Amino acid sequence: MSIQNGRRSTLVLGTRGSKLALCQSEWFQSKVQEVVPEVRVVLKKIQTSGDKIVDVPLAKIGGKGLFVKEIEDALLAGEIDFAVHSMKDVPAQLPEELGILCVPQREDARDALISREGYSFQDLPFGATVGTASLRRQAQLLRARPDLKIAMLRGNLDTRLRKLREGQFDAIVLAAAGLHRLGWTQTITEYLSPLLSLPAVGQGALGIEGRTNDAFVCSVLSRLDHQATHTTVTAERALLRRLEGGCQVPIAAHATLSGEQLVLDGLVATVDGKTVIRDQIEGTHQDAHILGVQLAERLLIRGGDEILRVIYGSA
Repeated sequence: MSIQNGRRSTLVLGTRGSKLALCQSEWFQSKVQEVVPEVRVVLKKIQTSGDKIVDVPLAKIGGKGLFVKEIEDALLAGEIDFAVHSMKDVPAQLPEELGILCVPQREDARDALISREGYSFQDLPFGATVGTASLRRQAQLLRARPDLKIAMLRGNLDTRLRKLREGQFDAIVLAAAGLHRLGWTQTITEYLSPLLSLPAVGQGALGIEGRTNDAFVCSVLSRLDHQATHTTVTAERALLRRLEGGCQVPIAAHATLSGEQLVLDGLVATVDGKTVIRDQIEGTHQDAHILGVQLAERLLIRGGDEILRVIYGSA
């Protein structure tokens, strides 16, 4: 693909078609328009495999890449100029010509419990059914409450909330960020502490993906990058990449930045939550990527390697 240095009068933003994806993309579209008001930014909806297959756990059909592959294909073909993703859906490994060019300021990274009867997590009745599509959440919730019944919950946010109202679950767990962005904060019963449920890598953050050789788009998006968020997400994704993890493995990581000091928490667990390996590392923000790799190495040495071998069937 030829390097694109010139300015354009129109930029095409690729997005999934769900209500949340469109909300996030329209928000970012407005931010781009503020930076380059003379450029027209148009949305192009792209249906991904993850949107089409909603009745099978992600771990069984390919994981994170299902939500980005068709969008990345459109980027590589030059059909769109950049794309807005929920960063937690972006695989650790990107195609060679693509990169995360911008990470806007992060929303709330925590998981949120929505309970049909208003119970907190600890007060849910014995044996309550909790809906989630995430093995990461499943492992940590079972670690805290082995009595719970974890049931698969797929679909967009509207669908998940409807299934809860219909009585299919006693409670469900969703990312707080999506509920905030849609203005549905009032549905949240309880925010789950990261000590109970460590968030997914990149949770609460958006990742703006584009062609790394597109100088004009790179220049525009660089003006919307939130350095602190980009730094913390870099540390989390470095850990994910070193662990070669996807949706098949309960992996969690969350970094925080205070001044120049970065603190990264990481976790690898068995699906049943009976074994949870968790550790923390601290260092300067300049070493975000190195810290992610180092923490991953610690988790592997402490037993994470065995968990990964068993889950991936190579034990």
